[in-house]
Amino acid sequence: MRLLWRLSKEAIRYRTLYIVAIVSTLALTGINLAAPKVLSSMTGIVSRGVDREGLDSILTLTLTLVMLYLLRILFRYLSNYLAHKAAWYLVGDLRTRTYDKLEHMHMGYFHDKQTGDLMSRVVNDTRDFELLYAHMIPETITNLVTFLGVLTVLLIINPKLALITCAPIPLILCSGVIFSKKVRPYFRTSQKKMGELNGKLQDNLSGVHEIQSFGREEYETGRVDEKNFEHIRAMLKALKISAVFHPSVEFISSLGTILVVGFGGYLAYKAELYVEDIVAFLLYLSLFYGPVTSLANLLENMQQSMAGAERVMAILDAPEEIRDKPGARPLENVKGDIEFENVSFSYQPGSPVLKDVSFRCESGKMLALVGPTGVGKTTLTQLISRFYEPDEGRILIDGHDIGDVTLESLRKNISPVLQDIFLFNGTIAENIGYAVHKADMDDIIQAAKAANIHDDIMAMPDAYETQVGERGLRLSGGQKQRVAIARAILRRSPIIILDEATASVDVETERQIQKAISSIAGKCTIIAIAHRLSTIRGADRILVIENGRVTESGTHAELVAFGGSSARMNAIQTSDAAGIV
Repeated sequence: MRLLWRLSKEAIRYRTLYIVAIVSTLALTGINLAAPKVLSSMTGIVSRGVDREGLDSILTLTLTLVMLYLLRILFRYLSNYLAHKAAWYLVGDLRTRTYDKLEHMHMGYFHDKQTGDLMSRVVNDTRDFELLYAHMIPETITNLVTFLGVLTVLLIINPKLALITCAPIPLILCSGVIFSKKVRPYFRTSQKKMGELNGKLQDNLSGVHEIQSFGREEYETGRVDEKNFEHIRAMLKALKISAVFHPSVEFISSLGTILVVGFGGYLAYKAELYVEDIVAFLLYLSLFYGPVTSLANLLENMQQSMAGAERVMAILDAPEEIRDKPGARPLENVKGDIEFENVSFSYQPGSPVLKDVSFRCESGKMLALVGPTGVGKTTLTQLISRFYEPDEGRILIDGHDIGDVTLESLRKNISPVLQDIFLFNGTIAENIGYAVHKADMDDIIQAAKAANIHDDIMAMPDAYETQVGERGLRLSGGQKQRVAIARAILRRSPIIILDEATASVDVETERQIQKAISSIAGKCTIIAIAHRLSTIRGADRILVIENGRVTESGTHAELVAFGGSSARMNAIQTSDAAGIV
């Protein structure tokens, strides 16, 4: 009930549509209740013999029926369409809200989530709200009003027979409660398995090159088939219970009809019931048991909708964890001075990634981070943008604790260029201009020239209108890196983060990327992560990070002279380069 109340509050913004739809539904129910009474009156006239006055009455009743049936078309249209319109608008709103919530979640939220499962929640599970608001709620109202209306009419016609008619109702209600408890876990499992199937499909379609390269097509088809039938088996378990419940309700309803026919015949035999009353009872009987019989479908749809709603609400109710503090101020006129004060961080309690890290990078300088893989270099840069919060210590930009400023203003002043470049499926111009609202084409071209990618772009058939494909598939690794650098340059952020910008490129491409980096050096603060020391020889300061701590600090020459880890790394790479030559 709490979930239903929560969902009803979500739908309140479309109350006008719902009110008109509900009024139309009530009017439709009234017409359905009136029609059998008109028919029974016509039957009574015929059974008593038709004279001239009776013929006029039949004509009047016939015209009344025609009018009722025409009105039924109108009210059914208003009831169905407006309920669907409100429900689909609600689905659209919830999809947007769910996606928006995911966009603002902290990075740690996605560590144990599959992209395909989250997509299933946004698209598939929200769709079940349409089932709830366009079908179940209107039908529940219709059925309840119809049931009470028919019961009232039957009690007026003959109280004894009306009470006999109600005999099966308690049995149907009890079976409905049992059904609800039994079937929802299976629908919940079915929704979960559908999410897992979507997750597997997303993984495989993204990794189709690797699947084909290693000849694992048959293996992956088997895994998809396994996920597919896990969902099907869970759904079939729910439908198996439904297959027992539906005919059981129909049988119990049939018992009620048998009781009415038998007891009605007995009352007619004792002259306590007229022929037209028996006809009215039989006509109303389908209306009476219709709502009760449809309870089976309503309960099945309800459980399916609730299972989907729980998965959607799990996202909407999830804490964002990283958000603006009360009274957070915008970060303005940023110069780019960055300082870490005794910062420690861990993804999992008891497994620290960074330990008591302290350093300062003055504005306009280039700070390089080197060290073995997995020692926390990327994590350190993620903390600057507040994708994670430090466990201890604080991070300052221009003397302001980044925890006290707004996220929007903080990230507006930082442009990342990551090792795993993500380009959107669009044109090169769109990807370079992505970080700037309505970027000017001349500015895009200037940024591309600064990033040393302009000549490559102009050599392409469609130049800046060249489609890059999904994740930039049509560009080389070096081209994607330089497009990302151009995107960062165009934004003119005072802080740029380069995470392994030259990790997977050839020597010539590395040289081009180094020229691009040199073009922005001194104009903004640069934090660069690199394994190749050649990339960051000209850095104003280099930090060597090992086991989550800063173990060495200085210029390239100072670190080589010191003879520590950086010197050994330089010797190895210099030796390797000489060997290659």
